[in-house]
Formats: sequence, structure tokens, C-alpha cells
Amino acid sequence: MSATAIGLIMFGAMLGLMVIRVPIAAAMFIPGALGYFALTGADPLLNLLKGSAVARLTVYELSVIPLFLLMGQFATQGGLSRDLFRAAAAFIGHIRGGLAMAAILSAAAFGAVCGSSVATSATITQVAYPEMKAHGYHGRLSTATLATGGTLGILIPPSVPLVIYAILTEQNIAKLFAAAMVPGILATLGYLAVIAIYCRVRPDLARPSEPTVWGERFRALGSIWPIVAIFLVVFGGIYAGIFSPTEGAAIGALLTFLMAVLRGELGFRKFIHALIATAETTAMVFLIFLGADMMNTSLALTEMPARVADWVTSLPVSPLLVVSAVLLLYVVLGCVMDELSMLLLTIPVIFPAVMSLDIWGLAPDAKAIWFGVLVLVTVGIGLIMPPVGLNVYVVNNLAPDVPMVETYKGVFPFLAWDLLRVLLLLFFPGITLYLIQVFF
Repeated sequence: MSATAIGLIMFGAMLGLMVIRVPIAAAMFIPGALGYFALTGADPLLNLLKGSAVARLTVYELSVIPLFLLMGQFATQGGLSRDLFRAAAAFIGHIRGGLAMAAILSAAAFGAVCGSSVATSATITQVAYPEMKAHGYHGRLSTATLATGGTLGILIPPSVPLVIYAILTEQNIAKLFAAAMVPGILATLGYLAVIAIYCRVRPDLARPSEPTVWGERFRALGSIWPIVAIFLVVFGGIYAGIFSPTEGAAIGALLTFLMAVLRGELGFRKFIHALIATAETTAMVFLIFLGADMMNTSLALTEMPARVADWVTSLPVSPLLVVSAVLLLYVVLGCVMDELSMLLLTIPVIFPAVMSLDIWGLAPDAKAIWFGVLVLVTVGIGLIMPPVGLNVYVVNNLAPDVPMVETYKGVFPFLAWDLLRVLLLLFFPGITLYLIQVFF
């Protein structure tokens, strides 16, 4: 049997295991190990296994992942999400659709200290959904807004998927964070516009509430100053060259911990819960790493990445059409896989192919960063796209009184803006690369 045939069987077996709900790490590791055995034999496989885990788990740059996750857990347990929503709602909650807009703004701000889409959706939903329900908001608008707002958790830095992309492609994490900032702000503003238009067309979806007095608004605004301070210290320090992204993540986790303690929100039980939740998520991420490493190592032996790159280069089509097809693939994969699994599985194969193309005359580093942000935006679309949409499931588990079909109906206006945003980033790379030119 040829190496190519073995590679195709491995890939098909992996998808089959995912369909029957085998954990994704195992679904990648088992076909990868069997494929490696078929290609090389038992001794090389055992020799690889004894060192691959140590090699992966001792990569210094990966320590940024648990640190940013811990920072997000301290922020969650410290009540930051509640204060963010209350501050946003105090200023714009009285306009039609204002609480939905406040949920988007609080999700964007929480994403600046979290780095996880699912965590952002779950955290903001627990805070915002009861308020939106109490004020007579339709379940379709409420849950769709919260699921969509969660995607900002992986786009606005820090972003765990962006860190993984940086490590897989050997790119500068700080540059990728800077590149994602403008698309993240663009996404936030677009979602606010979608809500405003949606509520004007369907005023029955949201009722305006009584405006908050200015004294309460200023008190609510004063409660979120620690978040602003932490963001400025962490990312200001990174972009000023004072410390590395890993050091910035450690400082951010420490400052968030101290802030939660000083506010009296982080007791012993919540502290232990934050540590356990961080450990569980980190273990999940690294298990997916090990499974993807096994699969990608075996695929490399079949020379599939090189063959794909050669095939893509030889296609008689525009490079932009190739990139568009890749982005469409990520939307489809997002319906059945989480963002980390998608990146770990596909980037080692797709990235060399994309880098071999001449796109807008971009230099290799600029092209790699531009493509990484494009992928991240597209992965976010997959998180709310029917028929699965991981964020939709997370939100509906917390809002069981809203039928899931209603949430899917509600996300389509947001998906329309997402499509337009992808086209803007695809045809105007300067939007993504602007802050890199400013900071670097």
C-alpha cells in the first residue's frame, strides 16, 4: 500500500472516530499511531512515543496558554464579567436592543482578559441572559447575541488559538495579537450595528428600559477600572518590549488574582475552582496537542503536506480563490470540531500551501500573520454556524427555555456581517496589518 493511501485512510479513520464521538485527542492519536506503525514499524513508533510528549510539553512558549487561561478564570471568579455588563448596560441599556449591545461590549471586554470563546459565551450568558429575559427580550435575540459575542473571546487578544497558530507557524505572538486587534474592534462595532438594525426591523424582539441616572452610571464605570488597568499593563508592556508575551501572561494572571482578592470576590473555594478549571482546560489542550502531533508526524511521512502544497501551487486559479476555499473548509470543519483541533490538525498541511502562493505581493511574515487572523475570524464563524455551532450549544445549555432553532434563526444576521468582514479582510490586508506597522 502506498504512503498516500495510508495517509488517506488515516484521515478517514480520524473523521470516522469523531463522528462516533470519540474524544478528539484520541481520534487523532490512534489513526496517527497506527499509520506511523504501518509506515515505519514498531521500533520507530515506540522510539517516537517515548520522546514526543516530553518534547511537546517542555516547549517554553506553550506556558502562555495556562497562564492566560488562569487569568481568565480569576477574572470570571472575581466578578469582572458582572461589572462589565452592568457598566455597559448603565450607559446604553435604555435604548432599544441596548442590553444586547451591552452583552456584546462586555463580551469584547471580557475577551481581553480571557482568550477562550466558550468561556466568554458561558460567562457572559450567566450574567446577561437573566437581565435580558427580565426586561422582556425575545429569546432568539438574547441567545444569538450571547453566542455571537462569545466569538470575540478568541479574536480580541489574548487569544489561545492565536498563540497556538503562532507556535505552529513560528510567528511572533505579539505581532499576531496586534494584527487581531483591529479586526476584533471591527467585529464588535459590526455586531452593535446588526443589533440596532435587527431591533429596528423587529421592534418586538427588544423592549427599551428606563434610563439609568448618571450617578449610577459613573459608579458602574468606576467598577471596571481594574480591567482597563490590567489590559494596559499586560499589552502595553508586551508592545513596549518590557516583557515577552509569556511574562505578560504571568503578570496579567497575578494582577487579576490580586484584583479579585482586593474586591473580596475570590474566596478559597473560588480560588481552588479557578485552579482546577485551568488545569482541566490545559490538560485538554495539551492532549489535543499530543494527538495532533501524532497525526501530523505520520502525515509528514506520507509527504501529504508537500504534495498538497505542490498541487495548490500548480492550480490554474487565482491565489485568492484558493484562500477562499481554505476559509470555506474552516467554516465546514467548525460545524464538527472545536477551534484548537482545527488549527492543530490543518495548519501543518495548509500553511505551507498558502505560503507558496503570491497573495497581494505580501512578504512571507506579513502573509503568515494576515492568513492567521483570517483563519481565526473564519473559525469564529464555525462556532455559531448551523447545524452544530459549539457556542450555540453552550448558550442554550444555560438558557434551556429557548429552543435551539430560535438561536440559529437569530444568528443569521450576525453571520451576514461576518461574511462581509471576511471579505474586507481578504481584499484589504492593510486592515489586519495596520497596527503591526504602528508598533513594529
